[in-house]
Amino acid sequence: MISKNVIASVLEAAVSTGGDFAELFIEDSSKSSLNYLDGQLESSQTGRDFGVGIRIFSGLNCIYAYTNSFDQDSLVETALKAAQAVRGSVHQGIKVLNNMKTNRIHVVEIMPDSVSKKDKLDIVKTAYNSAIAYDSLIKQVSSRYSDTVQNVAIANTEGLYREDTRVYTRLMINAVAEKNGQMQTGSANPGSHGGYEFIQGLDLNAIARSAAATAVVMVNAEYCKAGVMPVVIDNAFGGVIFHEACGHGLEATSVAKGTSVFAGKIGEKVAPEVVTAIDDGTMPNEWGSTNMDDEGSDTRRNVLIEKGILKGYLVDRFNGRKMGMESTGSSRRESYKFAPTSRMSNTFIDNGHSKKEEIISSVDFGLYAKVMGGGSVNPGTGEFNFSVREGYMIRNGKIAEPVRGGTLIGKGPDVLQKIDMVADNLDMDQGMCGSSSGSVPANVGQPAVRVSSITVGGR
Repeated sequence: MISKNVIASVLEAAVSTGGDFAELFIEDSSKSSLNYLDGQLESSQTGRDFGVGIRIFSGLNCIYAYTNSFDQDSLVETALKAAQAVRGSVHQGIKVLNNMKTNRIHVVEIMPDSVSKKDKLDIVKTAYNSAIAYDSLIKQVSSRYSDTVQNVAIANTEGLYREDTRVYTRLMINAVAEKNGQMQTGSANPGSHGGYEFIQGLDLNAIARSAAATAVVMVNAEYCKAGVMPVVIDNAFGGVIFHEACGHGLEATSVAKGTSVFAGKIGEKVAPEVVTAIDDGTMPNEWGSTNMDDEGSDTRRNVLIEKGILKGYLVDRFNGRKMGMESTGSSRRESYKFAPTSRMSNTFIDNGHSKKEEIISSVDFGLYAKVMGGGSVNPGTGEFNFSVREGYMIRNGKIAEPVRGGTLIGKGPDVLQKIDMVADNLDMDQGMCGSSSGSVPANVGQPAVRVSSITVGGR
């Protein structure tokens, strides 16, 4: 995208005032989306964005600047302006840029830009028609297709130069059911770090009907009873609680500042022995995976908690300086407009040895959270409040009547300690995770788990 000679001149300018490290993140991305609502195409968008991010370290200080110009003079000028914030005593210089091979683990068979808009429109129409026809209570359906092709190059003063192409495709379906003036929603949002072949392989009718089914079941349900009780949280998107209430606390972004409840606890028991938690950015074609992170390091499988013992954090280069730890290949950013920092990729509680049916039968009275919804978290304390999108009461070890309006309230570290049964049905679900470096694709996941007691909020 930019010649190595130009890159070298920009890096030289970046460390010209004494910075001890500089890095360029070069990006050229294209995106497209189609949104189908109320039986018609509501919007069709395509766009392209390109730019360069320049980051400079001086000890434990970090300076970041970006520009959407690829012109050498403009890039050098931007680097020089950023460098004015650095006043070091030694000019480090730069090493010769060497191409570093990128191991491409995500197979792309069909590039999205090779597919006609008509074919993409047929996808969202099919999903829409299946959901809207599911039941007369379904009053509105939104069906959206999106794809992104992100070409990046990363270079730094240590001589690293790597390129990568990331391809993302996703289908999002949201169904709204209405009865007696009350509305409930259901959704399905499958996505992949892969090409259009992922969309072709989806059972559109089944996915659309599952979204509609959740909405219909919940609009017919009574309100959830409140109280402290055992809760069984099912697999896939159930992992959002660990992601939000615990996962962010294991990122060096908060650990290095000492604001995480997990800071300084490596080697300590933070969960029962049945809990092993992993962040794995190497899983082929998974939504949160990348071939390399946004600092040019290989992504890894990082075991965060092993049999209840805290084993490590997710560490980026800059926060690693503060912590005296090496990068774990966990640095991510939304685009060149954001400085990178430690982020999750595919984060999940690993399989246990129980069966889901065994877990359900172990509860005399409690809540079965089949599908989790959104919520809010205080990352400093781990306090959370999450809605249950589809829930059922458990009575005498059996799933009973559906209930709506349920919320799970607690603290991530406390709830982690109360997971006493873990099933063997691990599954993943897709989302977008927001933090200081922007919004990035992230998988959440887990098997079904039993939390021995948690506060359930009702109407």
